[in-house]
Amino acid sequence: MIKKIGIAALSAGLLFSAAAGAGAHPGNGNGKGNAPEWAGQPGGPWSVKDDERGNSDDERGNSEQEVENVIYMIPDGFNTDYAANYRMYKGEEAVWDDLLKGMFTTYSADSNITDSAAAGTAMATGVKTNNGTIGLDTDGNEVQTILEYLKEEEDKSAGLVATSTITHATPASFAAHNIDRNNETEIAADLLENEVDVLLGGGKNNFLPESEGGNQPEANLLEQAAEQNYQFVETPEALSEADVDVEEGEKLLGLFADGALSPEVLRDEAEEPSLAEMTETAISTLEEDEDGFFLMVEGSQIDWAGHANDAGWAMTDVEAFEQAVEEAVEFAEEDGETLVVVAGDHETGGMTVGANGSATADPDVLRGITATGESMASQLNEERSNVADVLNEHTGFDLTDEEIQFIQEADDAATAINKVVSDRANIGWTSTNHTGVDIQVYAYGPGADEFSGYHDNTDLPKIIGDVLVVEFGE
Repeated sequence: MIKKIGIAALSAGLLFSAAAGAGAHPGNGNGKGNAPEWAGQPGGPWSVKDDERGNSDDERGNSEQEVENVIYMIPDGFNTDYAANYRMYKGEEAVWDDLLKGMFTTYSADSNITDSAAAGTAMATGVKTNNGTIGLDTDGNEVQTILEYLKEEEDKSAGLVATSTITHATPASFAAHNIDRNNETEIAADLLENEVDVLLGGGKNNFLPESEGGNQPEANLLEQAAEQNYQFVETPEALSEADVDVEEGEKLLGLFADGALSPEVLRDEAEEPSLAEMTETAISTLEEDEDGFFLMVEGSQIDWAGHANDAGWAMTDVEAFEQAVEEAVEFAEEDGETLVVVAGDHETGGMTVGANGSATADPDVLRGITATGESMASQLNEERSNVADVLNEHTGFDLTDEEIQFIQEADDAATAINKVVSDRANIGWTSTNHTGVDIQVYAYGPGADEFSGYHDNTDLPKIIGDVLVVEFGE
């Protein structure tokens, strides 16, 4: 019963909060005491209004339309505080704000705070497991993932996209089975064994042998991939020109860095594609399958920014993830048979909206950020006498004498820089690890309303199965 009434309570709470905030908002950081421009207003082209879309109820998930395709998007480490800070950073509503459906718990089998391996396994298989474990239950048995089921039983094509290595915990959880998430060379072999039709991300070294500078003891998985009819690309230009026919058994492998891809704020557009570009290519490739497709897209480095307590990195990678979601929603809107689900796997960093007793939250000051805290720290000279210049170049901030001294005297310059930047934005942090808070789920397309209510992370793939009218998880 609690799952069925959850969304009503959630909606009422959101409405109450909005009403209360409209009369009591202390300011938007501009010293004028007025509510931000986006407050209480539809923000941006993705806000769904009945007068603009005559059948908006159907498009948002209230129809009996058959579902052929699923795009499962995971902003790693993202929760409602990230969403609220990002909305202020952007200055208007995000693509997902109007698509909110419910909330879910994230605990793993052996801890009330999950890691990405256990969370990814739960979200891919509907089964709880221990932290650090990929695609196995607590007894070490392999459990089928929603991706594997749809490929094997429904003959759908499948894809994985990430800004981490493609063998990292979350993408691995959908097409690999391993007792230790760190066994990325073994996971790489699993991905090819499962013949995932589209694999896009980082981690080239996990496919190459040690003799060629890679991490594989002996195997050259790029050669194996070629034998399995994968087209291999490693530049944005090659990705844009990829010509793969999944109906003919052709597949696409794109590895754009030896390790993880760069944070969005540091990305070289000539060297690495954006998450949105990878998502667009994955969709356009997979949609050729007449039986439909399943695609998982992860914004991996939102989590890494949270671990670093780097507010600028967090906001810029959320922005990159939003652009990928826009690609997915635009396709779903045109296609009419595609369900888009957006759900983080856990929260990272204990981010807060407001900090240090301030009566305002000012994430918008981060819009000029052009580097991560770690990158800025690497540019400091030995005496750190250039702190003010480096931060002004990459943040636009004119540091106070106290801020300069704080960074110069810190044991870790990057941590200190992130503290100063976060304080300027009035974004707080309570941890450098994951936290155990509930996470919101958004959905768009036929069947989206099935995600309404209060769930557990293991419910999500089962709901996807129900919407597809298949027997997954039963």
